[in-house]
Amino acid sequence: MPPNLLKKVRQRFGISAPRMTVQTHVAWYWRMLGLVVVLSCSFALAAWIYDAGRRFAGFDRTETDQELSMLRESVAKLSKEAAELRASVHASESKLQIERTAQTQLGRQVKALEEETARLKEDLAFFENLIPSENRDNTLLINRFRVDPGALPGEFRYRLLLLQGGRRDKPFQGNLQLLVTLQDESKDAIITLPEDGAAQDYRISFKYFQRIEGTFRVTPGMKVKLVRVRIFEAGSTQVRATQSFNLS
Repeated sequence: MPPNLLKKVRQRFGISAPRMTVQTHVAWYWRMLGLVVVLSCSFALAAWIYDAGRRFAGFDRTETDQELSMLRESVAKLSKEAAELRASVHASESKLQIERTAQTQLGRQVKALEEETARLKEDLAFFENLIPSENRDNTLLINRFRVDPGALPGEFRYRLLLLQGGRRDKPFQGNLQLLVTLQDESKDAIITLPEDGAAQDYRISFKYFQRIEGTFRVTPGMKVKLVRVRIFEAGSTQVRATQSFNLS
């Protein structure tokens, strides 16, 4: 046997031969299963340690969850009660608004009826004065005298109804005069209308009745307190009829 071959055999099977290790073969899926088990146990242990540390520190998640649940229930209950209260308030406000509207309408109706009653009384007096009578003298009456602010600053509109009672053998002819009481800086002043050159606009002539409307102007900013109307017969300085309207 050649020396080299003998040397190789001795190194292979002799005392100097390499040691051989026998290992059991484990499939890869068993290895993965074991790894999953180990990781699961590690995670569970870590979670337990974390919860134990929180409980040890005085923070219990279970109690916190219970308190949060109770708070949510309380908030839901309070929200429901608040919604019911809002609905009740809205219903009360609607009812109150309806009552106020009805009261306002009733007030307007009462005022309209009162005004209508006053107009009927005036109309009755008007027609009574239109009926000729031997017992009545030749009386001149002023009805429905009123003064209201106009559309322009310092402008005022007046209107009245003149009636001639008794026997009316001839038309009444005369003129109208307005005495306007003004207030400016706590001082009263009186102006007389018509002014010079405007007497033609204030002349009147009628047999039974006459409606008169007109306007006059004062200095803007001055307050009109009282307006008095006076009726004069033509050719006389004696006042036949007078009436006042208070604006203050």
